[in-house]
Amino acid sequence: MKTEGTLEEQFEQLGDDHISSSEETPLRKDAFLLSDEEKIERIKGSVREILLTLGMDLEDDSLKGTPNRVAKMFVKEIFGGLHPDRKPNSSTFENKYKYGEMLVEKNITLYSTCEHHLLPIVGRAHVAYISNGSVVGLSKMNRIVDYYAKRPQVQERLNIQIVRELQKVLGTEDVACVIDAKHLCVNSRGIRDIESSTVTAEYGGKFKEEAVRNEFLEYINMDTQF
Repeated sequence: MKTEGTLEEQFEQLGDDHISSSEETPLRKDAFLLSDEEKIERIKGSVREILLTLGMDLEDDSLKGTPNRVAKMFVKEIFGGLHPDRKPNSSTFENKYKYGEMLVEKNITLYSTCEHHLLPIVGRAHVAYISNGSVVGLSKMNRIVDYYAKRPQVQERLNIQIVRELQKVLGTEDVACVIDAKHLCVNSRGIRDIESSTVTAEYGGKFKEEAVRNEFLEYINMDTQF
């Protein structure tokens, strides 16, 4: 895609155009040399400088703890999925009951962060697989979604990472994921369209076949509210 204008304007345009550079989260080789505590201290100072630059009074009781709260939130919570040590242990089990149809875990709550503006992405993930001899606990599918969501993300990449991880865990290509999410970088800034959401999908193996894919989509659309 061709962009014009100053370098700053080009970066802004690319951000709004939702560009993703890789299936892998872009991390430096030294990303994990610092401990969590060291990262919190550095981020705390940076957040403090941002707030001071904006003119905020950090002696105010409401703001005194904000730099520390934000730093801990970044490292321990909303970007906690960056660290490989936090990847969920996804043990598999033999499919002894010989269930041969697709298994669908729908409406998995998803909270992530847009890497272009560091604003929230909120939505639902729908994940499915067809066993080739192994099954994984249902909660592990939720945990895999949560792990890859807890990092600066692009929705397309998140879709791919969820599918690739489950393919590796289950030893099958027959995995699919659809995500429907609202991006606050669209809903609360820029065009400020509060109604729109973004839908992305990644299909592997048998899910590339139209009939199988359509069956998955029908399951997603079933009314299963209790």
